[in-house]
Amino acid sequence: MTTHHDTQLDCLTLQLGERFDFSVHRDFHDACLGGRAPVRSYVIDLGEVSSMDSSALGMLLLLREHAGGERAEIRIVNAGGELRGTLRVAGFDKLFLLH
Repeated sequence: MTTHHDTQLDCLTLQLGERFDFSVHRDFHDACLGGRAPVRSYVIDLGEVSSMDSSALGMLLLLREHAGGERAEIRIVNAGGELRGTLRVAGFDKLFLLH
């Protein structure tokens, strides 16, 4: 996982690796939630992700809560067809901006 904080836009981008599952929980938590004040917006890049499990969905929900719930600006980008389908079935297209 790589992260980039654009200080001018106050946007944190997380580019996840091949797997978005419990194995990245600690890194995801430290990057987004660990003692950091919420930024104005978040971009979660799933371009390299080939598999995602239920803990990944939970991490996204925790991020949304941390970022302000309904006021949160979180974009999920570059999700492949299967991942996009999983996100839609889980109702995440109503909670996050899917690009």
